[in-house]
Order: sequence, then C-alpha cells, then structure tokens
Amino acid sequence: MQPRFVSRLGVADAVTVANAALGFVAVVAATVDPGLAARLVLLAAIADGLDGLLARHYGGTPAGEHLDSLADVASFSVAPAFIVVVIAREAWGIESSLGGIAVAVTALFVAAGVVRLGLYTAYDTGNDHTEGVPTTLAATLLAAGVLAGVADPQVVVAAAGVLTVLMVLPVTYPDLLPRDALAMGAVQAAAVLAPTAYAGVFPKALLAWALAYLALAPRFYWRPEGKRS
Repeated sequence: MQPRFVSRLGVADAVTVANAALGFVAVVAATVDPGLAARLVLLAAIADGLDGLLARHYGGTPAGEHLDSLADVASFSVAPAFIVVVIAREAWGIESSLGGIAVAVTALFVAAGVVRLGLYTAYDTGNDHTEGVPTTLAATLLAAGVLAGVADPQVVVAAAGVLTVLMVLPVTYPDLLPRDALAMGAVQAAAVLAPTAYAGVFPKALLAWALAYLALAPRFYWRPEGKRS
C-alpha cells in the first residue's frame, strides 16, 4: 500500500517540501551558527524559485500552491525570525527588556508572514503581482544582511520590525521576470557557497539587489508576465 501523497504530488511539490525541511534545519543551525542558518534560508529561497520553474515545465498539482505557502512559513517566516532572536539573545539575553522586545517583534514577523501567505494563496496565485513585501524577499534581506556582516542586534531587530509592517501594507509588488529571477538565484547561490569570498562581495551584492527591489519595484519594475512565488 503506497502513501497517499505518492500519486498526488509532482516534481515541483517535492522541491517545495524540501524547502520546508530546509527551514527547519535553518532553525536548528541558528542555535549553533546564525551565519550557517542564513545560508540555509537563502538555499530555501533558491528552492522556492526552482519549484515555480518545475511547476511550469512539468505542470503543477492542486496541492502545490498550498504546500508552497506552508513551506514558506517555515523557511521565510519562522527561520529568519529565529535567526533574529538568536542574534538578540547573544547580545541582550532573552530575560532582558530588549530581549523581550526582540521576541515580540519576531513573533509579529511570523504572524505577518502567515497572514501575507494566506492572502497570497487566496487572492494572488496566478497573478503577475502581489500585495505586500513577499516573505521570500523579507527573508532574503535578513539572511543577506547577516552574511554581509550586519551584526548589530538593534539594526537586525529593527529591520525585522520594518519588514513586518511592509509585508501587510497594500503596496503592489510585481513578480520577477524569469531572467531576473535566474540572476538573483545565481547571486543567492554564490552567497550560499562562498559567503566570505572577495570580502563578502556576494552577500553584499545580494543585500544591495534586494534593497533596490524593495524600494523601487512597486514604482519602476512592472512587466506583463509573472512567476510562481
């Protein structure tokens, strides 16, 4: 007797499930090395882009969009939030007032991510745009920042707070063109494989690219075709 999912999930779904598993591993890794956890979050972001490509090539399944949002909660809400908490804990301790603020901010980050992903699945799937900062972008910004050497806990916690608000604001973000998504994936891969090479140029380039998209995409980056995200 085969498990229920064997005949109902596709190739893209398998990558999506791997994305979720990477999110869990990132949480575990954060307790040892936040930098390693950040690299795993970026690896999950690569998987998130790859499952969209596979879905278009091989076809999706009715479960795909739901699995995608569930996986993104793990990899792009819970995992980056935990990285922020670990950084804050190492500097302030959880018992301190600042540590408590860090926990509250990251709890709101996760809550905003869940709300945003639920609304995306209900209303934005299949569109070429979405409202609010994508959770993948928010997680990429936090992970790239950590790898680029942004270690001040006040800056990291504040960034998580700002992204929490931006995830639920009614600001329209167009999906990336396939060529641009591929270019971003290449930079993410370089940041994962060689985060310290050439004085950390790859995480810094990724952080700059993500900040530019965060600030400029709603007004200046508009195009007719989207991608699954």
